[in-house]
Amino acid sequence: MSRNNLTSETVTGRDPSSGKPFRVAIEAGHIARIDHDLEFGQGSGGTAFGKEQHAVHDVEGLPWLSAGFVDLQINGYGGVDFNDDTIDAESLEALADRLLELGVTTFLPTLITASEEALVSRLSAIAAMRRSSTRLQHMIPFVHVEGPFISPEDGPRGAHPVPHVRAPDLDEVDRWQTASGGLVGMVTLSPHWENTSTFISALVDRDIHVAIGHTHAEHEAIVAAVDAGAVLSTHLGNGAAAVLPRHPNFLWSQLGEDRLTATFIADGHHLPAATLQSMARAKGPSRRVLVSDTVALGGLAPGRHEQSVGGSVELAANGRLSLAGTPYLAGAALPLHVGIANTVNQTSLSLGDAVAMATLNAGRFAGGRGLVAPGASADLVLFMHEPGCVGLDIRGCWLAGERVYAA
Repeated sequence: MSRNNLTSETVTGRDPSSGKPFRVAIEAGHIARIDHDLEFGQGSGGTAFGKEQHAVHDVEGLPWLSAGFVDLQINGYGGVDFNDDTIDAESLEALADRLLELGVTTFLPTLITASEEALVSRLSAIAAMRRSSTRLQHMIPFVHVEGPFISPEDGPRGAHPVPHVRAPDLDEVDRWQTASGGLVGMVTLSPHWENTSTFISALVDRDIHVAIGHTHAEHEAIVAAVDAGAVLSTHLGNGAAAVLPRHPNFLWSQLGEDRLTATFIADGHHLPAATLQSMARAKGPSRRVLVSDTVALGGLAPGRHEQSVGGSVELAANGRLSLAGTPYLAGAALPLHVGIANTVNQTSLSLGDAVAMATLNAGRFAGGRGLVAPGASADLVLFMHEPGCVGLDIRGCWLAGERVYAA
């Protein structure tokens, strides 16, 4: 990624929230100004938004334009696995290329439950690779560690390896930060452990976002965790026991807690449509976020594969990843833009609502990314959307003002 501060460009598209055309002027890697007062001709003479764009006869033919997508949970994609010790700078750069083609301009590499030695090694490696690349520094604000302080019980533990599940340990977190230069910025944990509230408060004091996930905690423990500073629910509705008490249970407790923002995997496999609809309604416009939670097999050919977590798995043509020979999910394999389209297809939410879940709402937990506003970094995505289609058609992507992908 070059840093040519003399570069300027103008990008025009439709606002997903209003449907109206607008123009974004890019200068020195940032959004310099935004013009919403555009008029489009209906004849054959092209458009009123300048020579730099292709001609369209009406607004309906104009692509949608939004902030680049922000993914708070990526375990891997395209054969690259953050939980594999063989990852190197070349493969991480290749993963970044793939994500930009998918409209993702900000992402959190996500490490799952493992031994302390493995976590320290992986965090150190990611930090070193990030330091070597200005593009990776821009795209990766910090790392998300999902575990190891989660529930050891079957069901809520999900695919996390039980031998490495352990109680919260602040000294261990400090060793993570020493190894990575303070790169851990989000931790998912279960608040059922003793003294978790004190631990959460200490993480918050260290500027680490705390998310509740993979838990069997009682209502009182969840409230105490939020009082201590927990702000997120990780992939709510997944990483849960198959059978729960009617009420109370940890799902109701988190859905009803207005201080928690919930993340959802809207790949069409992790949450039924009615569940996604109900949960999104419960959290409201500003407290719902889409994540992909993809694993390394995302973007690969359908068929049977071997992966480090789960062993033999089957990737179906529709993107469902399951333990081979079973109906059980073995991770997610579809990118974030599919979740945006699915949210529109499966709920009453609009395209603007769904895009906000993957930009503005997610960006609040990633250093304020996901904004289209004067002064913000010019991380933008241009895309087409057809109702009912699986996914968006990404037409262009800009990172810090540089066009890094064009269809």
